[in-house]
Amino acid sequence: MTLAQIISVCRRSLLIGICLWLCGCAGYKLGNQNLFRPDVRTVHVPIIESESFRQGLGERLTEAVVKEIEGRTPYKVVSREKADSVFRAQIVDEGKRVIAENTFDEARDIEVQMVVEVSWIDRRGQQLIQRSEIPLNEGIYISQAANFVPEGGQSLVTAQQEVIRKLAAQIVSQMELPW
Repeated sequence: MTLAQIISVCRRSLLIGICLWLCGCAGYKLGNQNLFRPDVRTVHVPIIESESFRQGLGERLTEAVVKEIEGRTPYKVVSREKADSVFRAQIVDEGKRVIAENTFDEARDIEVQMVVEVSWIDRRGQQLIQRSEIPLNEGIYISQAANFVPEGGQSLVTAQQEVIRKLAAQIVSQMELPW
């Protein structure tokens, strides 16, 4: 074999290898596209209702959820009229409890906890979040907690913000398709 024939065979082999490699990867999608529903492109997120007496929790959680949806998913948050689906949530429980006290019975470590009920419904009224074998008629419950130490300069508000951040991430994770 001459050098020209060897180069020609190598080129053909390389070309065939590249074609086979490209054909084998044809069904794959890059990014987070295959983690989320392809039939939904837009979501409406109304202000999250709160049964708590603490002011502004629903608004703060709504803002965090909208930012998380826009940042982690391919969905766009839009008005109700333009939306393919509606994502509703309600804070059903919120509280704090003392974990540890000092010798003077002052709180040293306090836990803040929230429970949120969420549902995601498409235009036909079908539930899009289902994490159990039994179909759910209402939403699912998600809870989160965070601790704060008043002696260390931490406050209830900073702990609530940490809970809200974690809840928003956990809520948006529920929007992913099951494996």
